[in-house]
Amino acid sequence: MTESSIGKHRTTSAGPLRPRAEPLLWLGFSAGGVVASVLLPVLIVLFGLALPLGLVSADYDRLTAVIGHPVTVVLLSLALIAMAIHAGHRFRFTLYDGLQVKHRTLVAVLCYGVAAVLSIIVVVVLISVAVTA
Repeated sequence: MTESSIGKHRTTSAGPLRPRAEPLLWLGFSAGGVVASVLLPVLIVLFGLALPLGLVSADYDRLTAVIGHPVTVVLLSLALIAMAIHAGHRFRFTLYDGLQVKHRTLVAVLCYGVAAVLSIIVVVVLISVAVTA
């Protein structure tokens, strides 16, 4: 089976190739990995060390005001959704390669389904915090 390029559409001897979702999933995996590697260490240092040790002063009203701002809601939503996709993608391929699970469709649906549910929960929680702030 050879591939040829006619115009803008890729074809094979069997006909046109179907578009696949996998490049978009790898894009989400990559974006989530970058966001996680940049954002999580900052949050760990801030909320795990600086606030408990008294190096930074922040009260509840100030934090809810910051989190309640629409720009913060959008940015946090995008970051947390990207991290959920990253986690789902990483878990999917851990099951495939590490545990040798053979139910590829079921595993993909479950991993990305959990990522989608987590994304919806993130958006709902952030919007509810924004509304109450």
